[in-house]
Amino acid sequence: MTYPATHAVKHIPWDLPETRPAMAGAEDTRPGLNLTSRSLWRVGRRWIPVTGELHYSRLPRHRWQEALQLMKAGGISVVSTYVFWIHHQEHQDREPLFDGDLDVAAFVRLCRDTGLEVIIRVGPWCHGEVRNGGLPDWVAPVRNDDPAYLAEVRRWFGHLGRRLGGLCGPGGPIIGIQLENELYDQPDHLITLKGLARECGLHAPLWTATAWGGADLPVGEVFPLYGGYADGFWVDTPDGWHDSFRTHFHFTHQWDDPGIGKDLAGDKSTGVPGAKHPDFPAATCELGGGMATAYHRRPWPSGKDIAALALCKLGSGSAWQGYYMYAGGANPRPGLQESHATGYPNDLPTYNYDFHAPIGAHLQTRDSFHLLRNQHAFLAAFGDRLAGMNATIPGALDVHDRTTLRWSLRSDGRSGFVFVNTHQPYEPLPAHSDVRFDVELDETRVVFPHRPIDIPSGTFACWPVHLEVHGVTVNWATLQVLTVLEGEDPVLVLTKADGVPGHLSLPAGSRVSGHSVLERDGQMILDDVLGSRQPLTVETPEGARLRLLVLDAADARRVWPLGDGRLAISEADIVLLEDGEPAAVSTGPATVDLFCGDAFERYDVDGARAPVPVKVVQTSEATTPPVRPITVPGRASAPDPRTFAAHAARYTITVPTGALGSERVLLRLDLVGDVATATVGERTEDLFWDGAPWDIDITPPHGAQAIEVQVMIYPLDEQTPVWLPEAVRSKRTERSACILSATVIDYQARRLPRHCLIPGAAAIDSDPGYPRSRAASFQRS
Repeated sequence: MTYPATHAVKHIPWDLPETRPAMAGAEDTRPGLNLTSRSLWRVGRRWIPVTGELHYSRLPRHRWQEALQLMKAGGISVVSTYVFWIHHQEHQDREPLFDGDLDVAAFVRLCRDTGLEVIIRVGPWCHGEVRNGGLPDWVAPVRNDDPAYLAEVRRWFGHLGRRLGGLCGPGGPIIGIQLENELYDQPDHLITLKGLARECGLHAPLWTATAWGGADLPVGEVFPLYGGYADGFWVDTPDGWHDSFRTHFHFTHQWDDPGIGKDLAGDKSTGVPGAKHPDFPAATCELGGGMATAYHRRPWPSGKDIAALALCKLGSGSAWQGYYMYAGGANPRPGLQESHATGYPNDLPTYNYDFHAPIGAHLQTRDSFHLLRNQHAFLAAFGDRLAGMNATIPGALDVHDRTTLRWSLRSDGRSGFVFVNTHQPYEPLPAHSDVRFDVELDETRVVFPHRPIDIPSGTFACWPVHLEVHGVTVNWATLQVLTVLEGEDPVLVLTKADGVPGHLSLPAGSRVSGHSVLERDGQMILDDVLGSRQPLTVETPEGARLRLLVLDAADARRVWPLGDGRLAISEADIVLLEDGEPAAVSTGPATVDLFCGDAFERYDVDGARAPVPVKVVQTSEATTPPVRPITVPGRASAPDPRTFAAHAARYTITVPTGALGSERVLLRLDLVGDVATATVGERTEDLFWDGAPWDIDITPPHGAQAIEVQVMIYPLDEQTPVWLPEAVRSKRTERSACILSATVIDYQARRLPRHCLIPGAAAIDSDPGYPRSRAASFQRS
C-alpha cells in the first residue's frame, strides 16, 4: 500500500559561494583552526564547537576541576567565561587581585589540562547581571572612545595581558576573545578595544561580539554571535510569554533576538530583528542553558525547554552552539549584583547565580544536562558533516502558529538530517498524526518512513537521511543518531524518541542479523525496532560491516558516551573518565552498564545506606510584611535587609556529619516563601523562590561533628507583586513562609576497577574506603 507524503521539502543549496574572512585565516592565525562564511574548521574538517559558560570568579577554586570535568562529560568542547573587572578590582587605590578564586590564568590552564579550549569575554562592560556590567564604580561607563575611559581600560587590559598573554599563542587554549557585550551603536569603539587588547598581549584567532538587538558591528573585525532564551526575567511582571521567546521553538533563518537585554538597551535597540551577516556562519554564544531569577519575574525553564530550543537552532543552521549559562555559581561577595539600588530595572539575588543551568551552582546535574548531552554526542560524531549542510525550512515563520508541524532539513544535497519539534513551554503544541516526509535531494528523492507515524506532543528529534557510516548507508530512520563507537567492529548508536515508532531503511541487498527485514521499493526496512542492549549487525554486498545499537527512550536519557569505543548506561548522577578509566558519582544506589565492544556488563557502584537524621526547628514565625512599593514601573523591588529580618520566619537545621562523605554534600530544601537566606558558618546563600528545590552546600569541614544551618524565609502572600511559574502559583496563601521537607544529598565518587573493561568481569567489590551516600529523614507533616 502506498501512502502520500504529508510533508515535502526540496533541498536548497547555499545561496552564496563559501568565502574566508581575514579572521583566523590571515589575522591572529592558529594552526589547524580556520573560519569560513559557512563554518569553522579544525585540522582540515568542519567543526561545530559546543561552548558552555562558567564564571570562574563565581565558583570556589576547589570546585573548578570537578566543574570542568562535568562540562567535558556533558559534551562541552569550549569553556566561555566573563572576566568581571569589578570582581578583581573593587577599589581604585588597590591593584587588581588575581589569586585564589580570581586566578584567571590558573583557571585557563586548568581548562587546557582538562582538554577544553577557552573563550574569554573581557568586556570591559560584560553585564552578566553584575553591578555596572562589571565595571568598577570609579570607572565611568561611557563605553566609547572617551580618552579617560580608554586609559582605564588600557590599564585593565594590561593586567590581563600579563597573566593571559602566554595562553593566547598557537599552543594556548584561548581561541576566542569577546569584546564588550550588547553594544549596539559603537562599531569604531569595538575596533579600538580590539587594538588595545592586542597592544596588551591579548590575541586570539576568533574575535567575537554579541549581535542581537540590531547591533551595528564593524564588518570583518568581529564574529557576530547570537542568542535565544526560552523565557527571560527582563520582561515586566504583568506581561506574558513574549514573542521573542516563541521564535526559538521554530525553525527559522531569523538569528537576531531583539528581546535580549532590551530593558537595558532602551532606544538603542529598535526591537526589529537585524539580518545575519553573510561573511560569517550562524553561530550562538547565548542559547539559554536556563534563566536567572529576578525578584519581579522568576522563570524556571524545564530541561525539555532548553533541549528543544537547542535542537531548533541546530535544525535552523547553527554552526556553533554556545550556552549561557552551562554551569551556575554565586557572586563572590555582597553588593556585586545588579539591582534597583544601583540603577538597573531588575533586582537580582545578592549571591545566587545558579541560573537553573544544566550544572547547578553546587555542581548538581539537571535534566537539561542529560538531554543536551545526547545532542553534543551527535555533534562530536557527525558535526563535521552537519556543519557543511545548508538549512531548508518549509513555510514562513509565524510565531503564533501552533498547528503546522515544525520541521527542517539540513543537507549538502547528497545526505542530510530532518529535524522535528513539537515542544514549547507554556503553550503546548499538538501531536501530529499520519506523518511522512518527502525529501528531494540533488539526485534522489527519499520518502519516509515506509508507513505513516504519529509524532506526540513534546517531541524534538533529528533523523538521518542517506547517512553513510563505515561503508554502510542508512537510507533513513525515525531513530536519532547518537554516536559511533569506533573500533575494529564499529557500532552506530541510535536512540528512540519517546512514543515514536523506530523504523530504519537500508539499501537492497543488505544482510541484517538480529532483526527481521521487510523488503519494499528496493529497500530493506527494519520495522518497529525496539530499544535493546543487543547490537544488530548489517553487512553490505560489498563487504562493509556495521553494528547498530538501538536504545529506548529511557536508556537514551541515561547514556554516557565515554570515548575509546566505550559507552555506559547508568542512573548515577555522573559517569565520566578519570585517567582513562570509567568512574561514577552517585547520590544513591546505582549501577553502571558498560559497553566495551560486544555486550553490556553491569557493575554495582554503591550499596545499602542508612538514613541521615535531619533536625529542623522553627524558632520564629513570619509576620505580615508591609505592602511592596513599586519604584520601577512593572517591577517590584526585593525587601530591604531590615524589612526582611523583621518579618522572616526563622529555622535552625542541624545535620550530624558522622555518616556523611566529605567530597560534596548538599542540603535540599523544599519550601514556600518569597525570599530566603541560609547561613552556614560564615557563608551565606540566598534565593528568590520560584518553586524549584533549593540546594545549600553543607560539605562538612574536617573535624566538624555537625553542620548547623540558619534559614530565614520572607513570607509570600497573594498580593506579592511577582510573576511565578504556573505550577507553583497555587502555593500563594494568605502568608506562606515554611520549609516542607529537607533532604541530604551526598555525592560520592567511585572509580570502576581496571577489570571492568574485561568482558565477563565480576561486579565491583564493596570498598570500605569509600563512604556511602545517604538519604534524608525529615519530612514535614
